[in-house]
Amino acid sequence: MQDQINQYTTEIEAFAPANADELEAFRIKFLGTKGIIKDLFEQFKNTTPEEKRTLGKVLNQFKQLAESKYQTLKEHFESAVSNQKADIDLTLPGEGFAVGSRHPLSLVRNEIIDIFKRLGFVVAEGPEIEDDWHNFSALNFPPEHPARDMQDTFFVSHPAKEGEDEASNIALRTHTSSVQVRMMESGKPPFRAIMPGRVYRNEAISARAHCFFHQVEGLYIDENVSFADLKQTLYHFVQELYGEGTQVRFRPSYFPFTEPSAEMDISCTICKGAGCNMCKYTGWVEILGCGMVDPNVLTNCGIDADKYTGFAFGMGIERITNLKYVIRDLRLFSENDVRFLKQFKTDIV
Repeated sequence: MQDQINQYTTEIEAFAPANADELEAFRIKFLGTKGIIKDLFEQFKNTTPEEKRTLGKVLNQFKQLAESKYQTLKEHFESAVSNQKADIDLTLPGEGFAVGSRHPLSLVRNEIIDIFKRLGFVVAEGPEIEDDWHNFSALNFPPEHPARDMQDTFFVSHPAKEGEDEASNIALRTHTSSVQVRMMESGKPPFRAIMPGRVYRNEAISARAHCFFHQVEGLYIDENVSFADLKQTLYHFVQELYGEGTQVRFRPSYFPFTEPSAEMDISCTICKGAGCNMCKYTGWVEILGCGMVDPNVLTNCGIDADKYTGFAFGMGIERITNLKYVIRDLRLFSENDVRFLKQFKTDIV
């Protein structure tokens, strides 16, 4: 056995592998579960006590030599691989990271919220699936109003038939006015809030319409609120959003939940009033509807209509964004085309 150990010691000391594969073969040969060292220890068990005293120390030294040789060579090869991977030119410019962007609707929504927050309005939210009372009845929609028809509303449950309770109807909300109702029912005036959110209407999808879109509605109720307060609030909003000099006009209109009611137009931001397909060559673009809250709505929500008055308004964020960024097809907002979305870089975190 002593001769074997001397022979293997010479082999180990002279071993100089050219690559990691040769080193692995060395490990298997000497240190493996069926290797030479394992075999020598098995032979050692059968030696006489006198031989064990002599060979025990020699055998342990031989094992340590093999393990040390393997570990040293292993670290050498690992270091070589690591240095090879780090062999780069550190003077070259680094590779840039792609910077994400906010969705244009989110940018405009946040800007609208910021403008009204500076005027003292808070943000209120509500469910997107609503019952008939909060979506229609409390807002002074009569039973025969066309908005209740299946052609305009996505009903979750079937519309009530003759003799059934209208309040049992459940639908995807058609406007965020339902949040106004919930606010008035659960609190006491004064109220000054805006209600941003997604709404749904059963419309054909085109460049100018979609089955879902986003709104921001507003509500202000207090004593002695007048139409003049409404006009000045919205005039300030337009100047902040589109810049000073943007012209505004109000046109009489009709909404079940406001009286008197109006639609507000601004001078077209794309053609500057000269006329284009966005403004239908009139120089004006409608951006929102508004009016004084109908006394019936106040009464339905448990508010004293003789003591309090208020105004409400509502706008589609898509329409506002179209004008702000000159986007002519609102289907782009929901197609998730990165080529479109990456145009709207922002420093907002």
